Amino acid sequence: MRKLAFLAPLAVTLAVAATAQAQPVVNVTVGPDLTREIKKLGDRDVDQQISDLQAQVSKALEQAYPGATADLVLTDLKPNRPTFQQVRDTPGLDPIRSVSVGGAAVEGRIVTADGRTLPVRFSYFTPNITDVWGFATWQDAQRAFERLGNQIEQRRF
Repeated sequence: MRKLAFLAPLAVTLAVAATAQAQPVVNVTVGPDLTREIKKLGDRDVDQQISDLQAQVSKALEQAYPGATADLVLTDLKPNRPTFQQVRDTPGLDPIRSVSVGGAAVEGRIVTADGRTLPVRFSYFTPNITDVWGFATWQDAQRAFERLGNQIEQRRF
């Protein structure tokens, strides 16, 4: 019985270590052009979009490339509606009726667990103002992140 008492914690430790190794790592930085726009868009909004991008890519990597690392650069980010910062900075801007084309662009690389490097270059922007649907500020950026995640899951990178 004493031998089993020693093996149980060892088995749990090994299981946790194996799970930790399989977790993908997603590093997202902001490109130089977007860095100049952060003050206009608002830190909070941009940070939330970075977090959403990390979550989408992490989920996709878990499915397609377990144990992979993604180093991504968010190069462009456009909201469909004014952000809180834009509304605060521009008093006449209507946060409800003001609509524009939105989306996001991402570049970088994925390094798989076996050491392969896969370049990533993806962007999605609503092509036309009449194609904008949804009521969220970051509707098309979210759609871009979802499409990027789908591309990764389908191993198109």
